Amino acid sequence: MFNIFKKVFRKTNEAIKEVVPHKKKKITKDEFEDILLEADVNYELIEKFLDDMPNEFDRATAYNALISVFQYKANWIHDVEDKPFIDMIVGVNGAGKTTTIAKLARYYQKQGQKVMLGAGDTFRAAAIEQLSRWADKLDIPIVATRQGHDPSAVVYDTISSATAKGFDHVLIDTAGRLHTQTNLGEELKKMVRIANKAKDGAPHRKMLILDGTQGSSSINQAKVFNEMIGIDGIIITKLDGTAKGGSVLSIADELQMPIYYIGTGEQPDDLIEFKANEYVNTILDEIFI
Repeated sequence: MFNIFKKVFRKTNEAIKEVVPHKKKKITKDEFEDILLEADVNYELIEKFLDDMPNEFDRATAYNALISVFQYKANWIHDVEDKPFIDMIVGVNGAGKTTTIAKLARYYQKQGQKVMLGAGDTFRAAAIEQLSRWADKLDIPIVATRQGHDPSAVVYDTISSATAKGFDHVLIDTAGRLHTQTNLGEELKKMVRIANKAKDGAPHRKMLILDGTQGSSSINQAKVFNEMIGIDGIIITKLDGTAKGGSVLSIADELQMPIYYIGTGEQPDDLIEFKANEYVNTILDEIFI
């Protein structure tokens, strides 16, 4: 796992090396500030870190500062005794939402769980086709309809079918057209209501997909979706393709909600659980001896 984190944050670590070419036992506040700015950490958060630090400090002090961002009280999702467990996946188009649903499906598959997909993004025909291709590739059943149909009907049919057939997990795709926020907001709220009608307590988790290459700017997207329907957790994609790995700190600090997984590539198996301590150590390994 630890080597995977190093691989995912390789470009971020390369950017850090440009600021501190040689590892040290101690660094100064100015050096730490430059490092965090290079990694795309919000400046307000950097100031918060630096306020409580001496002018020169060691790895332990840096670790305690960075890990503190993840000490928020999270509403962790407990096991649902009455299967299936329903995840509703939200996020803007282009964030890697559909591919991440396939990765999640594969993740649950490897745990021996029976998974069903719901193609709830009926706004884009391409989204239905893409998710259907993934379903075929992974040999997972999918409930899909034609472009323009009511996405809430897909939600109801998917949950009803999975419940009747004894499935363990349901993953529901949703539209992500933030340029028509009002319509999208009402659509998502309706999908949540209908999910609860199909199964009491559903969706059990509303998961937001954020594009890691957008860095800290993705925080605004998260706030919009959170205001619409309330978000329970985050998955960050494409971190392997950006030097903005420090944005994970900003996202966690601003949103105060758990980061469940991070994407590590393009293949169905390229998804790992996010571990805050391993993330922080991966960054600090490039700075300290």
